[in-house]
Parts: sequence; C-alpha cells; structure tokens
Amino acid sequence: MNLALLLLPSIIMFGVSFLKSEKAKYILAFSSFVILLPIVELFLLPKPYNILGNYLVADKLDTYVLLLSSIVGIGVTLSLLTLDKHVKVSPKAYRKFYRFFAIFWIGLIFSILSNHMGIYWIGLELATLSTVYMIRTNYTPAAHKEAWNYMLVGAIAVSLILFGIILMYASAKPILGENAMEFDLLLAHAKEIPSPFLFEIGFAITTIGMFIKMGFFPMNLWLANIERASFYPVAALFSGILESAVIIGFFRFSKIAMEVNYNHLFIFVFVYTILTIFIVSFLIYRAKDFMRLFSLSGIEHMALIVIFWVSGAPFAALLHFGAHAFLKPALFLSTGVLESNGKYKIAGALRGYRGKKGKLFLFLVSLFILAIISLPPSPMFFSELYGFGAMINRAKQGDHILAMIAAIFFLLALLSIIFYRFVAIYQSMKYEGETQEKKVYTSELLALILFVISLMALLLPSSLTFLQSIV
Repeated sequence: MNLALLLLPSIIMFGVSFLKSEKAKYILAFSSFVILLPIVELFLLPKPYNILGNYLVADKLDTYVLLLSSIVGIGVTLSLLTLDKHVKVSPKAYRKFYRFFAIFWIGLIFSILSNHMGIYWIGLELATLSTVYMIRTNYTPAAHKEAWNYMLVGAIAVSLILFGIILMYASAKPILGENAMEFDLLLAHAKEIPSPFLFEIGFAITTIGMFIKMGFFPMNLWLANIERASFYPVAALFSGILESAVIIGFFRFSKIAMEVNYNHLFIFVFVYTILTIFIVSFLIYRAKDFMRLFSLSGIEHMALIVIFWVSGAPFAALLHFGAHAFLKPALFLSTGVLESNGKYKIAGALRGYRGKKGKLFLFLVSLFILAIISLPPSPMFFSELYGFGAMINRAKQGDHILAMIAAIFFLLALLSIIFYRFVAIYQSMKYEGETQEKKVYTSELLALILFVISLMALLLPSSLTFLQSIV
C-alpha cells in the first residue's frame, strides 16, 4: 500500500466540498465512509510496514489508533446527515466543515504514522489548524471567540512540543546525527544518549505541550468552552480523533523516556495527572450542561490512560483508550437529541421519547452514561481493574510504598466524586424535570449502534489478545 491510497479519500472529500450541488452532501458522506477501506487493509498487513521509507511506518499501535479514528469518523458523518435538524447550519457551513475535516484527516495520518518527530509535529499542527476552522462553521460570536482562543492555546501547545523536540534531538545528535529525529532509533539507543538530562527536559516540555492540548492542568477549561461553543460533531472529533493523535505522541516519547530514566518519568507524569484529576473532579461536580460534563470527563479518562501507561500497564491503557474513543463521541453526538431545541437542561433529558427509535435511543444513551463511569460490563471496568492492579504492583516495587498507596487511595477518592456526580445526573435525567417530546433520526441511531458494536468488539478474546501483543 502506498501513501496516495491512504490520502485519496481525503483528497476527494476536499475537492467535492467546493461543489454547490445538493448531491454533494451525500458524496461527502460517502467519501468519509471510504476512508475506512485503506485503513482496514493497512491494519491487516504484516507489521512493521514502511509506507514512506523510514519516515512513515505502520506498526500495530499506529493502525489500532487509525482504525479507531476512522470508525469515529463514520459515526460523526452519520450524525452530520441530520445536523440541520437540530441546529441552524447553512449548506456553505456544511461543505466548509467537510473541507477542513479532509485537511484534518491528512494531518492525522501523518502524525499517527510518523516515525519522525518533525513529521509528527507537522501532522499535529495541520490537524490543529484545520479544527480552528471547523469550530468556526458555527456562525455565532461564541464560536468565533472560542476559535481564536483555540488558536492561541493550540499555538502555545505546539510551540512547547516543537521546542521539546528540538531539545530531544540535540541530546541524541552526537551519536545518531541527523537520524536523531527518528523514534525507532531513539528508542534503540536511549541508554546511550550522552545528555540524558537534556533529553528529560525536552521530554517534560513536549509532554506539557501535549497535556495542554488534551485539557490537562493548568488549562482545564479551554477545551470544555470550545466544545460547548462548536457544533456537537466537532466535539466528537476532538474527543475521539484529535486526542488520539496527541496521545500516540505521548506513547512514543514516553517509551524512550522510560529507557532514559523511568523513575523521573513516572514521578513527573504521576504528579501531573493526579493534579489534573483533582481539579477536573470538582469541575465535573459543578458542570451544568452535557457538553461541559462530557468534555471534562474526557480529560479525566485521558489522564487515567496516561497513568496506566506509565505504571507499566500498556494493555489497560490501550483498552481504556479504545473504550474512550467510542464512548465519548457517542455521548457528544447524543447531545444533539438530548439538548432539544438548543435547551441544555439535565433534568428530564431522558424523558419524552416515543416510538421504537426513541426507546432505543433512551436505552443506548443510558448504556453509554453508565459505561463511561466504568460499570461492568463496560471495557473501562476491565481496563481500570488491570490499570489499578499495575499501579499497586508499581507501589510494591518502589522505595516509598506508603506514599504510593496513599496517592492511589487519593485518586480513587477523586474518581468516587466523579462517579457520584454521574449517577446523580443520570437519576435527574431519568426521573426529574418536565417531559418534552424529542425527535430521533435513523442516521443518529445508526451512529450509536456502530459505537455499541465497536465497544463489544473490544471485549472479544481476539481483540484483547491483539492489544496485549501491541507493546
């Protein structure tokens, strides 16, 4: 498979987005479905697979993330078919969304498949800039303001990532020369880096940039504000796809940092993520609408994925990552129905559904809300069992076992606050407030069913075996 085949659906989508015909809407949707085909083929090929020399290399982790992202893209496309039924969106804004979605997907492919720190950064920057314009497809003052805010925060984040990459490159250049930008060579020669302190500083700066892009401390609210102001499919793209491109960078950089000095990496990341969850747990407790609630919850889950990864439980991290990639977009796409007529009231949101479509929607959304707080048989329930088990094992191996166990209990207490808040919101949605009739469309149900099937597929024995084989 060559690079052109991977990029072709996005190129077609970009070209069709300039057509003003009414049929363009369906061609754009079809081109989004076609994105899945070359990715499935790439997923099935032997790994590692060189797509463009040693610059773009597909391995099991890359193709897993791309496959998840393409499924989320299909779900977003299905919801876009009825976007105009819930919000005011012009045909021009609809085509513009797809135009920048095509650019976004091209950037995503480069960042996820890159074996080169520079190419990873370019792809991430391309995805970041395109999402700025997707936010602005909602022609409201709030959306335009948040698009500028995202531009500023994104610029800070990618600048930090670039500066950190430069330092990591400089730390390994004496032994690797110009090849010090390649992830696989850095990993193979991590213990030989002549300036480990310089690498660790670069890694810390890059990690802070990536954490900022995921809404971690100290910028916890910007992501929720943006997702509130934009159309709900944009929020689904942020949570299900863009964060995938960011966190795969963390996975790659952290694997190298583990070889350089694991203890320094663990302490830095553990403290940072605990602080993030501490702040986010109380923000979730005060959340007044669905978009902010789901957005802040997404930050919590990304922090858990990071903790599991550095605690020596990559299987738990990747299982949790896959569950989050399907659950959070499903919840964001559901807000189009839950927030009927633009009124985002939590009380009574799960009331007023009629007919088979309405009952099925109520059941699926209830399932997603209960699954996101890790109730069995959600994949998140199993990933957290494995993840916290790894953290306890890590505590046993450390010199400060009591401090580690205390930190784990503190983390569980914070997660209990989030659990309580979600249960209270679910009860309010189901039993309180006025009943207002809400309309559910077939394409929206198909998107939710797609995510249910994907979640079930994650728990298949073959899927679990595949995840265990990645790292």
